Amino acid sequence: MTTPDHQPPPPDASHPESRDRIYRSSAGIAGGVVLLAIIGWLGIDALVSGHGRTPWLTLAALILLVPLVSAFTLRPAVFANEERLRVRNPFRVIVVPWSAIATLRSGYSNEVVTTDGAKYQLWSIPVSLRSRKRAAKRQARGAAADSGGRVSPATASPAPARAQADQAMDDLRELAEAHPATEGGQGAVSVRWAYEVMGPALAGAVVLAILLAVG
Repeated sequence: MTTPDHQPPPPDASHPESRDRIYRSSAGIAGGVVLLAIIGWLGIDALVSGHGRTPWLTLAALILLVPLVSAFTLRPAVFANEERLRVRNPFRVIVVPWSAIATLRSGYSNEVVTTDGAKYQLWSIPVSLRSRKRAAKRQARGAAADSGGRVSPATASPAPARAQADQAMDDLRELAEAHPATEGGQGAVSVRWAYEVMGPALAGAVVLAILLAVG
């Protein structure tokens, strides 16, 4: 499930940016919190009560796992305003001005395709086939009600709606269509690797491998 949010620009900026719409996966965040809680509970227990190499192996595993779990659950987000689309994926941050977007494509995953042919997956807007089926059923019931068909009060839907991920993509397409020619919407695509995630995870993996090899 993807939920939009808003963040106001800095009040003292001389040329404040337009307000961001933020799209994140509430299911991903909830899953990440649960996984991190379990990892933390097991890790602290092993660090406190473990013997021999166990605390060191546990510490290395924590350094590896915590950044990876956070990267795939808590970190992903899509930020959109009148100038650009900023995609924060597990290991990269992609900034795409609206003029550089060729299309926003939905299939088994949601992607932004740039004018030079590059494709970037939107991790924070995952496709849910189950949600699409539920939305299709609500739309069918709404259409039946509008056409005079008999629909029981228990199953009637007052406002047929699309799946949240599909609605989020519709919002992004509207922004892309409305702002491709604005001054702020011009520019080139930029991609930055998330070394703040990759560095600790790699360090944890190296230390863990060394400890296992030595033991």
